[in-house]
Parts: sequence; C-alpha cells; structure tokens
Amino acid sequence: MADFDVSRFQWLEGERRIREALPDERMAMDRVTDKIVQELRRRLGGPFTLDELLDLYGQGTAWCTDIAYTVAPGAPWAWDARTTADAAFARYMREASDYAGGRRLDPRPAD
Repeated sequence: MADFDVSRFQWLEGERRIREALPDERMAMDRVTDKIVQELRRRLGGPFTLDELLDLYGQGTAWCTDIAYTVAPGAPWAWDARTTADAAFARYMREASDYAGGRRLDPRPAD
C-alpha cells in the first residue's frame, strides 16, 4: 500500500500543475481529470476509504493514460499521469469516508 502522505503530496501537485497550466492546455487537462474521476467512482463504488484509494493508486495509473488518449487525443500535455491522474486522485480523495478538513481521520475510536 502506498504511503498516504507521499501520495497526497503527489496528488496535490497534480492539481497545482493543472491550476498553473496555460488556459488552452488546462481545458484538456480538466476534461481528462473529470473522466478519470468518473472511472474512480466506477471502480471504487459507494463509500470508500483512503486505504482503498491508495491501493488502487499503488496498482498503477496506466489506465488513466488510456483515458487521457481517448478524451484528449490531440493534447499530449494532458496525457501525463503525474498531472491528470494525480489531480483526479486528489479530487476523489476528498470524498473518502476517512478524510476531512485536509487530513486523514484517525481510524481508532475515541475513548
């Protein structure tokens, strides 16, 4: 399983790269990211945890690149998984059942 802090950093960097992209490039990156988020939703289903998201990320993101080629065939800048896949994982991370306020919730019950 991937380390949460390292993965979270990478994911947020993907979001930053999209934010800082040129407007024309950003449009394609946003379309790819949106489609990857849809696929994350399909793969993880209903409520999910950060561990489940990390496990999926740890299996690789080649499938994200396949999506990027399909969604933006003429936009090679949108094919970089370090940008679009990571940004999609960052966005989807916020929907995890054990993530709130920019941090991972402690899985241990309160005493």
